[in-house]
Amino acid sequence: MAKNKVALISLGCPKNLINSEQMLYLMCEASMEIVPEPEEAEAVVINTCGFIESAKSEAIDTIIEMGELKKAGKIKGIIVTGCLAQRYKDEILSELPEIDSILGTGSYADIVEAVNASLKGKPIAKFEDIDGALDETGRIVSTGPGWAYLRIAEGCNNRCAFCVIPSIRGKYRSRKMEDVLDEARALAQTGTKELIVVAQDITRYGTDLYGKRSLSELLRKLCGIKGIEWIRLHYLYPDEFDDELISVIASEKKILKYVDIPIQHINDSILKRMNRRGTGNDIRALLKKLREKIPEVVIRTSLIVGLPGEGEDEFDELCGFLREAKIERAGVFVFSPEEGTPAAEMTDRCDEDEAKRRQEIVMDIQAEIMDEWSQEFVGKTLRVLCEGYDDEIGLQFGRSFADSPDIDGIVFFSGECAAGDFADVEITEISDGEWFGAQV
Repeated sequence: MAKNKVALISLGCPKNLINSEQMLYLMCEASMEIVPEPEEAEAVVINTCGFIESAKSEAIDTIIEMGELKKAGKIKGIIVTGCLAQRYKDEILSELPEIDSILGTGSYADIVEAVNASLKGKPIAKFEDIDGALDETGRIVSTGPGWAYLRIAEGCNNRCAFCVIPSIRGKYRSRKMEDVLDEARALAQTGTKELIVVAQDITRYGTDLYGKRSLSELLRKLCGIKGIEWIRLHYLYPDEFDDELISVIASEKKILKYVDIPIQHINDSILKRMNRRGTGNDIRALLKKLREKIPEVVIRTSLIVGLPGEGEDEFDELCGFLREAKIERAGVFVFSPEEGTPAAEMTDRCDEDEAKRRQEIVMDIQAEIMDEWSQEFVGKTLRVLCEGYDDEIGLQFGRSFADSPDIDGIVFFSGECAAGDFADVEITEISDGEWFGAQV
């Protein structure tokens, strides 16, 4: 019997990618053939992001593009899953009639049923409880070589005023520690050397299951897994940090001295409007403590400019803070008034052109800081996880401890190293934010 051919397009964040990997696993278990290109498929699954306007636009454009393939008779079914589907479940089918079946964020486990139903001309729409228990479904890891994401929780309880995640992904639910550790061991056995620990807020891990913060305990146990050599931490909420966690990061050799702490702003008034817990001085104190306890630490953050109420004084405070704190890595975003959020109802908005101007100013400040910091590594030898060979420039490429996939830099180097292995690389040059070196 011929297998149904399915292509999957995954949009959005690492957490969404993990759901895509779980759907790939379920479809393979159902004897479907996964093909790399939509034109080769009978059905296309689009796992969407719906977090901010640009992500929604990308998802809608992708659906329309697949609709053109369907109209041309090249594919038979379109299945839409993920955050856009969940957020706009009442509108999406009527406004995008090219879609056959649709699954919300609580219904990924129904992907095989959705594909089969769509190909039979009997489309389905399923939206199970977004606060329900997490499915411990297998994955077909699509990242790497040598690295993989490890999700430890789903949902969020923080309720930031600008964010729709709790209404799309549900309340915070930690995975059981034994399930996380079992998955990490399985990843290690298949050659994963770097685990990137993710959740909307990893610092809250365990508070719902065990009644206490349990990230430190989990990290110690992850460090004990043979084969895992790097552990990278993403999305640590500032006010959930404690001294034990800082001590674990500082003392455990496998934990990279790289922390992703989205602070969003530094001005007290703006932080309050964002419904962020803590003050600007709390953030300053945390960063100071991290620098003292982990001298080599690289700090990554996310910032939002143009939130309603941000005037010149508030923006100047942010710029001054950045020049003082010298954060090594930063993503800078213009405020997006997302419907259904408290911030979207605020009337004293910053002009969009002015918000974009502020974004450019902050990015220029950060570029100077990053260039100055990067120069400190010239002449030093760094361990690099090799990801492949760039035929165009004739060099190997990979990532150092300071580089997270897709958001930070790349180290290009001469030498011989298989993808997924480590190389010691002496940094010889920094050019346009990229690092160059030679294997030693």
